[in-house]
Amino acid sequence: MGHMWSAYVTHSDTAPDMNNIPTFDPLYGFPDGRKEREMIATQEEMNAAMLPLDRRDYCAHLYIKYLACKQENPLGVHIKCKHEKHEYDLCEYEDYVLRMKEYERERRLLERAKRKGLRENAETLHA
Repeated sequence: MGHMWSAYVTHSDTAPDMNNIPTFDPLYGFPDGRKEREMIATQEEMNAAMLPLDRRDYCAHLYIKYLACKQENPLGVHIKCKHEKHEYDLCEYEDYVLRMKEYERERRLLERAKRKGLRENAETLHA
């Protein structure tokens, strides 16, 4: 509810559009650059593992390992795959946190641009 309220009611002008690419330069504020994320699993590996489209993300290589472990162990013995499942869940969590940080960065930059615009308008009115 909190996100919906702030995105569509109270701060609709500074809420990032999640369906479009970010409006600011991804390297803005990073003088040494940023580490680019790379897919470890290839398209062929994902096709061979028959991964559904919603699992084809940056953690696909860990999900493939988890599926292989589940296949190696018979029914009911999936407890041996706890480590693989934990690695996959941790990767998904870190991916979620990174996406939330990107959203928050975009929101703060939009608010900063709005403040700068208001300040410039106030200066032109007083000048």
